[in-house]
Amino acid sequence: MPMLRSATTGDWIGTFSGHKGAVWSCRLDPKALLAGTASGDFSVRVWDAIKGQSLYVFPHKHVVKTCDWSGDSRRLATGGHEGILRVFDITEPEKDPLMFVQSTKEKVSISKCNWIDKSTVLAAGEDGTIRFWNVDESDPTKQLVSTLSVDSDDGGIRDMEITNLTTTPPQTVLTVAAGQNVTFFDLTTRRKIHSYKMPIHFGEEGGASLHPSGKKFIAGGGRKGGSMALKSSANKGSELGSDLKVYVFDFDTGKELECHKGHHGPVRCLRYHPDGKSYATGSEDGTIRVWKTDP
Repeated sequence: MPMLRSATTGDWIGTFSGHKGAVWSCRLDPKALLAGTASGDFSVRVWDAIKGQSLYVFPHKHVVKTCDWSGDSRRLATGGHEGILRVFDITEPEKDPLMFVQSTKEKVSISKCNWIDKSTVLAAGEDGTIRFWNVDESDPTKQLVSTLSVDSDDGGIRDMEITNLTTTPPQTVLTVAAGQNVTFFDLTTRRKIHSYKMPIHFGEEGGASLHPSGKKFIAGGGRKGGSMALKSSANKGSELGSDLKVYVFDFDTGKELECHKGHHGPVRCLRYHPDGKSYATGSEDGTIRVWKTDP
């Protein structure tokens, strides 16, 4: 069950009880008054983040892997195994959602979705393509605005993060973990900045996060041995296993700066704190660890 904890002390604040399947994504809205959760029980729920009360349940037809709030907290975008990006209007919860099919040729599951402005949602597909959808465009031929592609090595896109750097001039960077690489794009120009090969493979788990200074990034999860892990996992008895470490890399060169041990299970997610002084990692070992880092 999703739960809320104090980021300062780690103390338990409350639990959101109601889903009947694994919860794959949890998001607080920008005001931290609402929470959205995406679940394997084929539903998305909206919660009162203060009282823990379930406000709305939005049914889907398959596992939902991701959700994200718009900047004004009025809309919630969702995606999953159906390959359909949905946008729900929280002010009119009984209204049918807007729907955007990722591909008319084949089903492309959505692993992550993120709002980048009041009208545009990014949807990361298992085909290694990130699609930019204008969700306010009524003409279906104009709804797909742009695409970006990464080499996912048949593993799909596992993680996607948008970071507004504290640089001069300011820069918005999209971080993507897919295949054996972490790739960075400038969201203003849509151009690739860097792509670095990792010592792990993001075939089934893991992710990456960019420091707000833009000087370094963290990566974790994935399988040991890079792309060899993906190939060997197809053979019984030759699985190399999950990598339990958390890595820190230099953004400009891709050089490994640090390597940390502590988790006893696969690392599923990790993110820098907005002030850059720490980062959090979540693992299948049932713990969330908060690590100190230099700014």
